[in-house]
Amino acid sequence: MPHPIDHEFVRSAARAADRLAAPLAADPDEEPTGVPHRGLAHRVKTLVAAYRSPDSALHGSKQAVAAAMTQLRALRAVQTPSGLFAGGDNVQSPPDSAFTVNDVCDAYVLAADAGPELGEVTAALAEIAGAATESLLTGGVHTPNHRWELCAALARLHRSFPDDRLLDRVEEWLGEGVDIDAEGLYSERSAVYASIVTNPALLLLAEVLGRTDLPAAVERNLAATLDLIRPDGTVETVHSRRQDQKLSFALWPYLPHYRLLAIRTGRGDFARAARLAAADGIEDPDLLAQTLLTPELCRTLPAPDAEQLPRHRYLPTTRLAAHASATAHTVVYGGSDVPEHRRIRSGLACNPTFLRMFAGAAVLDAVRLSRVFFDLGPFRAAAMERLDDHRYRLTQTLTTAYYQPLPKDRRRDDGAYRLVDEGRFSAAMAFPDRPQDEVSHTTRIEVDLRDDGADLRIDVSGPTVPWALELTFRPGGEPQGAVPLGDGSWCLTTEPLTYRVGDDEIRIEATVETGEPLAGPDRGDVLRYDPGQDYTVAGGTDATTGNRVYLGGHGPQTLNLALRAHRHVPVV
Repeated sequence: MPHPIDHEFVRSAARAADRLAAPLAADPDEEPTGVPHRGLAHRVKTLVAAYRSPDSALHGSKQAVAAAMTQLRALRAVQTPSGLFAGGDNVQSPPDSAFTVNDVCDAYVLAADAGPELGEVTAALAEIAGAATESLLTGGVHTPNHRWELCAALARLHRSFPDDRLLDRVEEWLGEGVDIDAEGLYSERSAVYASIVTNPALLLLAEVLGRTDLPAAVERNLAATLDLIRPDGTVETVHSRRQDQKLSFALWPYLPHYRLLAIRTGRGDFARAARLAAADGIEDPDLLAQTLLTPELCRTLPAPDAEQLPRHRYLPTTRLAAHASATAHTVVYGGSDVPEHRRIRSGLACNPTFLRMFAGAAVLDAVRLSRVFFDLGPFRAAAMERLDDHRYRLTQTLTTAYYQPLPKDRRRDDGAYRLVDEGRFSAAMAFPDRPQDEVSHTTRIEVDLRDDGADLRIDVSGPTVPWALELTFRPGGEPQGAVPLGDGSWCLTTEPLTYRVGDDEIRIEATVETGEPLAGPDRGDVLRYDPGQDYTVAGGTDATTGNRVYLGGHGPQTLNLALRAHRHVPVV
């Protein structure tokens, strides 16, 4: 038997939609100013959903219809002769316009089903969709997720305005294969794009095309994401190749997908994730439209599985390990793209954070290591080895060179040699043609993940150069046992450090195994984070914010670091 309706979920979705739609309906003739095309389409979809839903305060409201028409006129005004929409940094962008057309097509289905009372809205939506069709049919993309967003728009257009050319184009894109790896992560490794673009697009395509392999891909992605959910209700993003690699991303955008697949499959672990995603309330105004378009979402969830602790997961395709217990949740990461590509670039995983730890309210957001070695930037592991169940070794060797005179047969009388990037800088010196004297520097970090934290052994070898370990704590506490340096930073030597927030704390103790003693608080030249010249040459940085604790010295050096979480768990 099907699950009964979860009326509280539907009412919550309606309230979220009303928070967006009600102010628009209150003044339906007010012309929108400064609203991008995607925002306009989203408003229309939400207004139509609110009109259709018996749980909305705007059910059957003529004010909602009038407001939808106002937004539609503004949307049609920013549709260019090509059918694509003006606005944004991607000029004449088929995929950016596809986001808008997806909402337009969903709104069309909702409006057309309502009958004559929404006839004017339905006609305006059909006009906008028709004007965009040819450009979306022939247009290209420039990111992996764009393919699936564009395919979803083509499939939605076909759903309401059948045209075999649209399906042929979808099959052409899908013929490339969905970019999901063996662990269930999409190639961009991004929580933002998985939850907002790829998963919903694949589910829609499965519905329109009858493709059972596409929901299976979404299920694999959601299963992989389970072990990336952090105790603060966010999803781990350090490994992402997109903008969210520097951000904290909430779980709630995953709610409809965990909910739908939990209902369809009976998976209790997905039901638990869906409940977590809604734990702080439902704020997404789009959910109401989704419940009307996919009524299965309204069913009650199956019984959720209890959280299994402790648990450990290693994702070798992205080189990320997560260990969770009742005391600590620790993430170790060694999957940066920078060592291979030797550049900082949009679309690469560049975040140099290699460890995070959560101990309730006490959070160590980032552990990073800088070296002053030819300004090549902080430690980013080129390799991550799993030594045993909970132990890992991260390694990076940096190599640069001094260049000898050109051989006689490579010299030019005019001195005009090729401008070449040698990995550190560019010059008109034909670097590949010259003999080289290489200089190398190796950093190895071994991490032993424990139920109460982690043990680190950091080995810095090679020439004598300054290095600094940066520990960035989330604001809310203050490091005890470290020396204040000013500007929200502290110096840790061999005295233990305690970072306490409420009854939760993280304790850190450092001991030097080999090499000179740690640098004191007077060594500001050592105790700092250096983002490397890829950032500084453009006046930028990827530095963290928060309460930053530094320890450092001059290599070669071997340091042991014990990180321990302590939490006060109330007796029930």
